[in-house]
Amino acid sequence: MPLLDRNGARADGWTRSEGAAIDNIPAAIVPWEFLAEALERQVPGQSIGVLIPNNLPTAELAPFLPRLALVAIAFPAYSDGRGFSQARQIRRAGFGGELRASGPLIADQFAYALSCGFDTVELPEASAARQPVEQWLRARDSFSRTYQRGYGTPERNILDRRRAARTDAAATSAATP
Repeated sequence: MPLLDRNGARADGWTRSEGAAIDNIPAAIVPWEFLAEALERQVPGQSIGVLIPNNLPTAELAPFLPRLALVAIAFPAYSDGRGFSQARQIRRAGFGGELRASGPLIADQFAYALSCGFDTVELPEASAARQPVEQWLRARDSFSRTYQRGYGTPERNILDRRRAARTDAAATSAATP
């Protein structure tokens, strides 16, 4: 499956495992159901990632986060946005590793995915064929402002910019006799 980051296509150094059999895999992504067993089998120098469903409560994942290098959130359909909220919750829980959206997202969701904390987007071949990398990069740059607070940088937030302008105007009028 093709992998994109904020700069475009990139190679994927991770290997998916169908279960907890991760022997001889330096960077393994295991299904949520096999995570505990895979972590028990982990050897020094081996990186473990997990593919989770987009309805898994973050509280269930949180105890494992310090031992994970990657969390991939499954998107069953581009219209199912629960993974975006889940990404924000995982970042707020302190996860600093790679956060991956996995599934049939569309290019129009790329900027939002990045602002929610995703580092990479893993696409099915059919989705990648319909929307080439260049389209994803154009979509990434298509939104210069956001309404949601906490996504990206404060200067991009429309509401924060309006508040700052009102504060500046009030300070200017208070200083004028």
